[in-house]
Amino acid sequence: MNDSDIKRFSRLTAILIQLQTKRILTSTTLAEKFGVSVRTVYRDIKALEQAGVPIFAEDGKGYSLMEGYRIPPVMFTESEANALITVEQLVLKNRDSSLIKEYTEAINKIKAVLLYSTREKANLLSKRIAVSPATPNTDSSSSLTLIQNALTTFKVLNITYHSEHKDEKTERKIEPFALYYNLEESWTLIAYCRLRKDYRMFRLSRISRIEPLNLNFAPHKLTLKEYLDSKEKNFKTPDIPLS
Repeated sequence: MNDSDIKRFSRLTAILIQLQTKRILTSTTLAEKFGVSVRTVYRDIKALEQAGVPIFAEDGKGYSLMEGYRIPPVMFTESEANALITVEQLVLKNRDSSLIKEYTEAINKIKAVLLYSTREKANLLSKRIAVSPATPNTDSSSSLTLIQNALTTFKVLNITYHSEHKDEKTERKIEPFALYYNLEESWTLIAYCRLRKDYRMFRLSRISRIEPLNLNFAPHKLTLKEYLDSKEKNFKTPDIPLS
């Protein structure tokens, strides 16, 4: 599945959700919402109909779903809910504020669809889990989710980085490749640095400014395992910043 197919699949799903939440929607409204042409909306509606979704077209009004048709809700077992609650406590101790914010919003949506009895048990469990604050490092960041988006969409980032070893600030254009987490040093970004013309590791807490550019890069052929294996040959640990 290529990028175009993924975008279309996401749009089809979003159109279906919109039709479920609104009684009737026009092709113009859908086109404006998703930034596509009316003709594209026509094709999307036809694709949903061919997939068995009962959509009705009302002349001069728009599209609507058959009364009573609903997307089946996501259901979680008690064990699955408990696993998510446990991870929530770990995330809340994370040092990146953007990750905490996004996960909190996501977990609240998940809690909302849990059965009442499961939700009560999950809430009890969340009050009975504690994560040790023993790690002394207090470095923090707020750019993790932005970097994640750039990594998955192959967007170049422009950053200002404060190097630990040389005690200097440099502006770099980097191609995000992977993320590495160390309990002592928190999040580190592995990226191809266009300034150094090589892969480097950037501690998120040392990035003072970050800006996504309207510039794409070709996906890296190197795998994360290959990168870490190559670093372990030269260092005892693979998480030493090499920026």
